[in-house]
Amino acid sequence: MRIEDDIKLDYSDVLIRPKRSTLTSKFDVDMDRTYKFYHSQKEWTGVPIMASNMDTTGTFGMHEVLQEYRMVTCIARQHNVFFDLWEKQTQCRYICAMTGISEEEISVLENLAVSFPEIGFVGLDVANGYIKNFVDAIKRTRDLLPDATIIAGNVATGDMTSELILAGADIIKVGVGPGSVCTTRIQTGIGYPQLSAVIECADAAHGVGGHIIADGGCNSSGDIVKAFAGGADFVMIGGMLAGHDECDGEYVYKNELERVTEERPVGMTFYGMASKTAMDRHGHSNREYRGEEGKTVVVPYRGRVKNTISDILSGIRSACTYVGAERIKDLSKCATFVKVNNTHNRIFE
Repeated sequence: MRIEDDIKLDYSDVLIRPKRSTLTSKFDVDMDRTYKFYHSQKEWTGVPIMASNMDTTGTFGMHEVLQEYRMVTCIARQHNVFFDLWEKQTQCRYICAMTGISEEEISVLENLAVSFPEIGFVGLDVANGYIKNFVDAIKRTRDLLPDATIIAGNVATGDMTSELILAGADIIKVGVGPGSVCTTRIQTGIGYPQLSAVIECADAAHGVGGHIIADGGCNSSGDIVKAFAGGADFVMIGGMLAGHDECDGEYVYKNELERVTEERPVGMTFYGMASKTAMDRHGHSNREYRGEEGKTVVVPYRGRVKNTISDILSGIRSACTYVGAERIKDLSKCATFVKVNNTHNRIFE
């Protein structure tokens, strides 16, 4: 047993100090980023925000909207069977096909990558990215798909970030337990404050030519800004996109009469992928060694997702004008974090 004395930070523990700026309008901020990935050697250009591959948010309905903004939708694994239906209607470079690491799931991923060679990303997604068979699965997937841009995760430390990149992943999902419907930290005591995880994992990834996704913990556009300022290449959001018509959640009404008469719902279900709801939906028995590490909640119904996306992008643009960042790429260079969670606030670069 050992104790690390260094303080680790979540998004809520800091603010970003404003600086003199020469920008005259939010419109002047360039939101696009262009990346070339280490293993696939492919280039991608777009707004580096991703919809999480959760049942409710990782849908083709979400993709229809997000692709208009050049943002990525990570398709939840149960929706992969619908790819053929969307072949003529979708910009595949803004899609990530996500799955697990079983032989059957990797086979599905291989078939999708072959059938849709223009697809932007493929992904291997597990809650615990520290297990040996996850590293082995990345190596196998890289052998099967040498030209694919592979996303893998989740981890929260620099050493494992480097290992997964060297094993064949191009982009690492960073975050253990920060999500709004994840209870891993409560159930297991395992986790890592998300801003510090992003800063440390970004440093490790960039040192070996890789990239990272800040996955989870963002409750506002300001949190997304902090993730980019901390060095994240992409930011993945789930709860911020929940409650919209493009989601696959169940509508909630005040009473059954309104449900029958199709009145406006008041809410929508949203749940973690290790919740009982998700286990029941996917036929995963809740054995004594496989407890729940997620919860099901009802979020307010918010209509179409376009307004939410516009608010998010407006918040990021505004933040850039406050610190003089002409491009979203410059946020990490221009930002100075101010620690706000103790008596003696200190400023650090």
